[in-house]
Amino acid sequence: MRYFAYILAVLAGTALSFESAIYGQLGESIGELETSFYNFFMGTLIMGLLWLFFGKGKLSYAKKAPTWSLLGGILGVVYLTAIVISVPFVGVGITMVTVIIGQLIMSMVIEHFGWFGIKQTRINKEKVFAVISMIFALILIN
Repeated sequence: MRYFAYILAVLAGTALSFESAIYGQLGESIGELETSFYNFFMGTLIMGLLWLFFGKGKLSYAKKAPTWSLLGGILGVVYLTAIVISVPFVGVGITMVTVIIGQLIMSMVIEHFGWFGIKQTRINKEKVFAVISMIFALILIN
């Protein structure tokens, strides 16, 4: 199952690069905020259908969930809109590398402190070296 998760994550990353390139272009045609709206509108329609046919019927439990766990929707809007704005200026590759650097740094912080119920894993020199390597790669490709 672990290898399936790796494959799924790689597929998600490739889909994100496609999405970034497509939405970067769409953003130049119709506007950045309009592109983000389009994304979430279409996503709502598709997820609504999936939920209707395959959902487990627990959406009403959202009001019982910790308030912080509902921030995902807001963060998704920030994330996608930032990508839509960035891609036309710096390209898909640099945008994705920069996104990954941000993900690595915040992932290390979240795991280090064990926030959100995540297993606590200390920051170590290997993780710091990985982030420094990504920053160096960004400098090289820029």
